[in-house]
Amino acid sequence: MGLLSDPVRRRALARIVLRLNTPLCVLSYVAGIAWFLALAFPPLTQRTYMSENAMGSTMVEEQFVGGDRARSFARDFAAHRKKPGALPVAWLERSMRSVGLEVYTQSFSRKLPFPDETHERYMVSGTNVYGILRAPRSASTESLVLTVPCGPDATNSQAVGLLLALAAHFRGQIYWAKDIIFLVTDHDLLGTEAWLEAYHDINVTGIQSSPLQGRAGAIQAAVALELSSDVVTSLDVTVEGLNGQLPNLDLLNLFQTFCQKGGLLCTLQGKLQPQDWTSLEGPLQGLQTLLLMVLRQASGRPHGPHGLFLRYGVEALTLRGINSFRQYKYDLATVGKALEGMFRKLNHLLERLHQSFFFYLLPALSRFVSIGLYMPATGFLLLVLGLKALELWMQLHQAGVNPEEAGKAPSPGTPLLPTQGVGLASLTAPLLISQAMGLALYFLPVLGQHLATQHFPVAEAEAVVLTLLAIYVAGLALPHNTHRVVNSQVPDRGWMALKLVALIYLALQLGCIALLNFSLGFLLAATMVPAAALTKPHGPRTLYAALLVVTSPAVTLFGSLFLWRELLEVPLSLAEGWQLFLTALAQGVLEHYTYGALLFPILALGLYPCWLLFWNVLFWK
Repeated sequence: MGLLSDPVRRRALARIVLRLNTPLCVLSYVAGIAWFLALAFPPLTQRTYMSENAMGSTMVEEQFVGGDRARSFARDFAAHRKKPGALPVAWLERSMRSVGLEVYTQSFSRKLPFPDETHERYMVSGTNVYGILRAPRSASTESLVLTVPCGPDATNSQAVGLLLALAAHFRGQIYWAKDIIFLVTDHDLLGTEAWLEAYHDINVTGIQSSPLQGRAGAIQAAVALELSSDVVTSLDVTVEGLNGQLPNLDLLNLFQTFCQKGGLLCTLQGKLQPQDWTSLEGPLQGLQTLLLMVLRQASGRPHGPHGLFLRYGVEALTLRGINSFRQYKYDLATVGKALEGMFRKLNHLLERLHQSFFFYLLPALSRFVSIGLYMPATGFLLLVLGLKALELWMQLHQAGVNPEEAGKAPSPGTPLLPTQGVGLASLTAPLLISQAMGLALYFLPVLGQHLATQHFPVAEAEAVVLTLLAIYVAGLALPHNTHRVVNSQVPDRGWMALKLVALIYLALQLGCIALLNFSLGFLLAATMVPAAALTKPHGPRTLYAALLVVTSPAVTLFGSLFLWRELLEVPLSLAEGWQLFLTALAQGVLEHYTYGALLFPILALGLYPCWLLFWNVLFWK
């Protein structure tokens, strides 16, 4: 305490902090980026292992041989679906009853906030069909779910056929201790969300649906299946859920274990697993997979029906059958055996999956990075903001010392002036106007879409996207920088105080985001921190302005799309990237209002106003 209370010692500490601040900031930023890139290399990446004792062994005998029956169900389903052009509800009810399930239906409807041009829908109505296999050894207190989403873009005929064949096989077994729900949803994720809300008796998205007539026990785990061919070359597993949620790692380990047991090729992010981690090639391939996972998790989208189950505390995965040009092919019987083994092991659970990790990154299916190893990467980046904030605080509280002379020691004959405070009134204008721009960016695009369509020849979805871009750009042109100066003797105190507030605001936001969704927090920190640290109204203002624009949230999203397609080895042209960017904006807003995705409000209400504060600092008068 004496170091901070003694004025002479405090000035000595300030001189040290100011002298070493820039080298420490550069070192911290480089350390954060290097730490992240090293996550795909041993020893930071570790082998996966099963933590749940009840699932630690694969010694179950899979007896499923209903491949032909699954294909027969798939052909009938596809034939009935072609006739009315919608989900064949009556045929599904008959088929489920024929295999001995309790069958129920649920109708739902949803008016989207604006038309979804990607899936060509606005007023959505559909019917979900589900059958319940009651456990002969319990009182319906727990359940498992096997679900197949059906939509206008993908019928998933083979997945429905395999679901019905598995239901028939499971019906003949007596070892089930949990109810099993076989669910076929209409309109993809909209049907899944409607069913989950009705099952848990809540309504968080505004979907109108009929109450469920039949229920099972508390759902412990779920598997979503997507198959569109009679044979597959591999099964691709998807783990990224709504707002970056991930399932318990043991569920992913269970899937990989039974794929290995049955000789079924499994992939992550569409990438095969590296075989050699001792050479440089294996970790570099793992780094590509890890970057793909980071980009998908940062989007906050539910990348499959499992992503909506995670919101309700249900551990879930989505399995997609891939039929490529690889030599080895697997039929539906092989896939069914893997699913049978997974459900039999999940049937052994005495409690919810909880012993393994919920926060992790995956460079491969057999490798993971735990939260304790990847969080320092974000910590190093946020340290830059802390060091810059400390530097500004030291400069603001040095009595009678200008920022340019902050590193100089006062001469013995120089009298010490009393500390001059910074009036918060001068910061009110930029703070309020920046936050008002964020509110306008969040509310006006959807509320003003009808007004825009009346005065301009655009559709509703185009109006929402164009309004978003117009408000975003208008924030740069508004004269929201205050002309008042805190103290005429120390004119730099105004922008220094504003930047100090902006640095603290940005650090708090990025820290909270990283705790909830590490991938989103890291990507934003990696792009926004350098510009936030360098911005000031002196020096090469044009260079600082270009750096701020390039690292803004919208440009970060635009660049992430190009990086994502490059990692998928499907590069984009500039025109294609722009169209994909506009589609991503529309889908981001739509998914917020439809499913509760938080990326849009985080950017509009939090990071965009904060970014405008740095823009205000740059053009401070």
